[in-house]
Amino acid sequence: MKIGYLEIKLGAPWVHSLKEKRMIVRSIIAKVRQSFNVSIHEIGTQDEHQIITLGVTTGSNSFPQLQSVLDQVVNFIESNYETSVDDIFTEII
Repeated sequence: MKIGYLEIKLGAPWVHSLKEKRMIVRSIIAKVRQSFNVSIHEIGTQDEHQIITLGVTTGSNSFPQLQSVLDQVVNFIESNYETSVDDIFTEII
């Protein structure tokens, strides 16, 4: 079994409070979980209201399938939210 890990850092310069950021993070997490069979959580920068850092993990027996799912998650977030993707780190173990 292989495990795929994605760390994605998003910028949201129009967010002005942690409450507003929490609403966005909850929405992203709920929709990604609903659309893909992955585990997703906010993993860092929780006290900074304009930066969102999410960690996504999934498992499979196939390297191409793992890469495909992680790419689809990134594309989903990019196309459905008004955030900028500042950094992406992917690792498959």
